[in-house]
Amino acid sequence: MKKKLSRFGNSMALIIDKPILKLLGIEAETELEIKIKGKSLIISPVRRGKKRIVSKDKKIQKAYEKFFEEHYEDLKKLAEN
Repeated sequence: MKKKLSRFGNSMALIIDKPILKLLGIEAETELEIKIKGKSLIISPVRRGKKRIVSKDKKIQKAYEKFFEEHYEDLKKLAEN
């Protein structure tokens, strides 16, 4: 998916479509974490006490989160089919 920024006063805004917000469980009051990785901007909802846990093994959990972050778009396309 490609998006363009919109002017918002003296700043720029990224409009996120409602289906994507719903998929990620993001609402107007959801706090977001912004990370920069190389030339990429990663925006994630902050989950306090509701972190998606796959494994109690921290190495497995970290690998899962990295995989999900890197392959999110592919997983989303698979889910739509």
